[in-house]
Amino acid sequence: MRKLHGATYYFAFFSLVAMAIFHIYTAVFGTLEAYLQRNIHLAFALPLAFIFYPATKNSPKDRVPWYDWLLAALALLPSLYAIVNYETIIYRMVQVDEVTPVQILLGTILVITILEATRRIVGLALTILAAASVFYMYIGHLLPGEFKGMYVTHDRIIEHLYLTGEGIFSTPLGVSATLVMMFLILGGFLEHSGVGEYFMDLSKALAGKAVGGPAKIAVVSSGLFGSISGSAVANVYATGTFTIPMMKQLGFSPVFAGAVEAVASSGGQIMPPIMGAAAFIMASFLGIPYKQVMIAALIPAVLYYFYVFMSVHARAVKLGLRGLPDEMIPSVKYVLKKLYVLAPIVVLVIMIMRGYTPMRSALTALIVSWLVSLLDKRYRMGPKRILNALFDGSKNIFVVAIACAAAGIVVGAVTLTGIGFKLVSFIFSLAQNVPFMALIMVMLMAIVLGMGLPTTAAYIVASALAVPALINLGFKPLASHMFVFYYAVFSAITPPVALAAYAASSISGAKPSDTGYQAFRLGMIAMIIPFAFMYDAGFLLQSNWLNNLLAIVAGLVSAMALSYAIEGYFKTRLTLAMRSLLAALGVLVLLPVLWLRIVCILAFVLVYTMFTIKKA
Repeated sequence: MRKLHGATYYFAFFSLVAMAIFHIYTAVFGTLEAYLQRNIHLAFALPLAFIFYPATKNSPKDRVPWYDWLLAALALLPSLYAIVNYETIIYRMVQVDEVTPVQILLGTILVITILEATRRIVGLALTILAAASVFYMYIGHLLPGEFKGMYVTHDRIIEHLYLTGEGIFSTPLGVSATLVMMFLILGGFLEHSGVGEYFMDLSKALAGKAVGGPAKIAVVSSGLFGSISGSAVANVYATGTFTIPMMKQLGFSPVFAGAVEAVASSGGQIMPPIMGAAAFIMASFLGIPYKQVMIAALIPAVLYYFYVFMSVHARAVKLGLRGLPDEMIPSVKYVLKKLYVLAPIVVLVIMIMRGYTPMRSALTALIVSWLVSLLDKRYRMGPKRILNALFDGSKNIFVVAIACAAAGIVVGAVTLTGIGFKLVSFIFSLAQNVPFMALIMVMLMAIVLGMGLPTTAAYIVASALAVPALINLGFKPLASHMFVFYYAVFSAITPPVALAAYAASSISGAKPSDTGYQAFRLGMIAMIIPFAFMYDAGFLLQSNWLNNLLAIVAGLVSAMALSYAIEGYFKTRLTLAMRSLLAALGVLVLLPVLWLRIVCILAFVLVYTMFTIKKA
């Protein structure tokens, strides 16, 4: 991202502030019609992308060259035309009315500028995927065999992508233009009002004195902060700059310290109440209130962090590591005195659970965060700090908005050519109608897509291609979307391209590959839990209270057993046979077989009791 100066900085600053004010206005008075709202959103985001992001590594980083100003102007024209001619566009008949030469030209410019912005901001993987989708629309009818597509003319391709709500301006960009933007602005206010720092103090007070305290602080603080940021890499840099050096100083290896932070930061995207942008898109795809997604995500997220926490504890005990010195831990009195700082988060959760829209809930939490800031002179938000909060929150929109626009090109190709049905048939044929095999293939697809794409884009593409196949195999829609979402998230810690682990290694000084493999080991339960909730709705709190409770107990037993087995330590060093037994119990207890689950729970309790008595 460029470091802008002078007039260019003020232009970019006030453009982003204006963007934030527009979205706050629509949150207060109601969003505009979908196509218009999304065009205004993109009219801000796409041109500014060329202002903030240089074309290459060698391009100027402190000024905007003439060609980027030209691209910014060109990127503005298509959305500006759509805004001015909005009524004409929404009343035209798709595939009946002629697409004018101006519309064809502007639609072509829009596709090209989105692909270039995607290359700069998101990376080559999504750029190639989106470009290949456009290419398939043109030449799909020439392909032989099962993937032969239908013939589509250039004007109909541009019409579908540019002049309808089924291509670039489809649901993904719609979520970016409403929910995601408001929550990013809320994130800016939470940071400037002192909530982020309080999360760190709260984590120190809760876990600082415990064995391996700094690593546990990383787990707690990254989970809390990641729920706001929704980005694994951003979370690593936000909290890892503090937690990783502290872990190394205490005695953890650089590899383990970086892995703990990467794993804890990645889980922030699955941690309610805010989660990541993909969670809002999931709710839109499913046509359900966001609170249902939030409730379904709760137990898997808690089990994930509990597993990481127990793994850290086992490693710390094994190494004989202690907690932080007293002078580095905030007093309980101080933490309790500042508990009011959590008011915005509490208000947000209560409003969502009571059925208010996420946008209205975020807006109210934003106001509460401003009121909270007035109580502490260090964070008191006057006009200047408010503008900075709007700017800091809004500048995080580029990755999401551009990724959603590019993903819209892919979605548009799927809906226009029918390739989605062909891929469903392909998955069916490979899986030979065996649901478990289909799950494995979808898992691999989501992980591979997530290695090169942001979570949001990976989820959109993978869900568009794979979820229909899973539903046809008998799986529930919510579980199917959650399955894809989880693996898109945890591709950030899945080698060989584990972006969160690589970000953590840049702080810890360890080898990226070693950090990646250690992070994968620490996040192992994330590879297993999605399979569990596909076969047992209790893990998503979608069953009766007894099955939900049994699933929670089974998940806790699995997390403890697997953490002890992988670390090879529980009260004492474990033999290979005992590690194998615990690993087996950790996996088998998740199977949806009542008698087997009860046997595994009882067996773990017996082993736990035996080692506790023996140690005593």
